[in-house]
Amino acid sequence: MSQVALTARASTTRPRRRSRSGATWGSPTTYVIATVLIAVCVAPVLYIIIGGFRTNAQITVNPSGWPDPWVLKNYADVLASPLFWQQFGNSVISAAATTIGTVALALMASFVIARYDFAGRNALYSLFAAGLMFPLTVAITPLYLLIKNLGLTDNLLGIILPQIAFALPTTVIILVPFLAAIPKELEEAAAIDGASKIGFFFRMVLPLSLPGVITTGILAFVNAWNSYMLPLFILNNAAMYTLPLGVQSFSSEHSVDTAAVLAFTSLSMIPALLFFSIFERRIVGGLTGAVKG
Repeated sequence: MSQVALTARASTTRPRRRSRSGATWGSPTTYVIATVLIAVCVAPVLYIIIGGFRTNAQITVNPSGWPDPWVLKNYADVLASPLFWQQFGNSVISAAATTIGTVALALMASFVIARYDFAGRNALYSLFAAGLMFPLTVAITPLYLLIKNLGLTDNLLGIILPQIAFALPTTVIILVPFLAAIPKELEEAAAIDGASKIGFFFRMVLPLSLPGVITTGILAFVNAWNSYMLPLFILNNAAMYTLPLGVQSFSSEHSVDTAAVLAFTSLSMIPALLFFSIFERRIVGGLTGAVKG
């Protein structure tokens, strides 16, 4: 074999460069593409947040400029508004109740599907999987009529219950692999020690499936916090609005006050962004565990 061939072969089989910590470095093109995508996603958010520190005159003169000087009045006015805090509380109640209801019901359904053999088990799991194909927009009209007949319009229950129902398919699909991966021997050992089915569920199943529970809880919380279409149909009273509806109402009333609208929008989306950012690794770890299971 010639020297040129040996050199070419050595270059193709050369291992990737590693950092001092032992991590393998990827292609520079990958990092460039990732940086561009991150910038595209982060830039609008930063523009909205920074725009709240500007005046309308600054935005008119230079829409993409830096605040000069920085103005705190826009954020202070929003934080001093009782309506903002009322809508903030509505969003917290809606998101928290949806998260708790979704995770609790999905855990019970997933436990039965994953741990018991019964007629129709696969059909039940397929039913939850089929639910992923039907978004809320498809059922919004009959859902509105149903909620209206139940007298739940202008009521947070009118959005909490449907949000739980539409979040269940995704939650069940993620949790079933976690619960199915728990060894049967562990359940048999718990039964020998005198643990009941309920005791085994709370003492063993919940701790072992905690990554999946946290992942599904975060997804349910963020989706409920950002929900717009369902509250738009169900809630008509401004005092019952959640923050997404509050942003739309505020921007309509203050259409000429762009800086104030940006400040209101920033304060509305920051809680969900912080919540998602803090638990980002939990989400990735939970989804990875679901795929492995």
